[in-house]
Amino acid sequence: MLDRDGFRPNVGIILLNQKNQVFWGKRIRTHSWQFPQGGIDRGETPEQAMFRELHEEVGLHPEHVSIVARTRDWLRYEVPDRYIRRDARGHYKGQKQIWYLLQLTGHDWDLNLRATDHPEFDAWRWNDYWVPLDAVVDFKRGVYQMALTELARYLPRNEPRNRYLRHGGRMREPEHARESQGSISKENLASSDAPVINEDSGH
Repeated sequence: MLDRDGFRPNVGIILLNQKNQVFWGKRIRTHSWQFPQGGIDRGETPEQAMFRELHEEVGLHPEHVSIVARTRDWLRYEVPDRYIRRDARGHYKGQKQIWYLLQLTGHDWDLNLRATDHPEFDAWRWNDYWVPLDAVVDFKRGVYQMALTELARYLPRNEPRNRYLRHGGRMREPEHARESQGSISKENLASSDAPVINEDSGH
């Protein structure tokens, strides 16, 4: 489902824990890390799509979170042609997103990366809110910066608000990463081999 400008409606999710750290997921079988996101199906509201994607990607239900805020307007990014399926080129341009800031009211053990038969992530971690964006595929970084900046004003008071987004520094390797089954070794968080993006993936 595309709008007249070639953008697919989509939602992004910034999930906070009680320390104002954010959920950071590693795309399955890649070294790319990102926030949960996905397309809005026909007939869905953005909020309905957000709760569906929340369950499909990280296994959480509405009772596990509270909505803190959302972006006022659509945030857009264009997808380079090399990441678009050939049959979608010429009419698919990219994504337009509503971003939600959520607070986890459940527990870490409520998260489940294998909630569906088609998992998006194979590991996850908590990271500082002002996560360095180097591990994000380059054409999404502008939207990540806009979403984090707009939603930062709604953070609980224990998070300093005078931080800034860093683009130049390398992301620290996680002290630990979590898989849906068992533990894994430390991951190289440098972005590489970004996944092919197409009109149907929502990513």
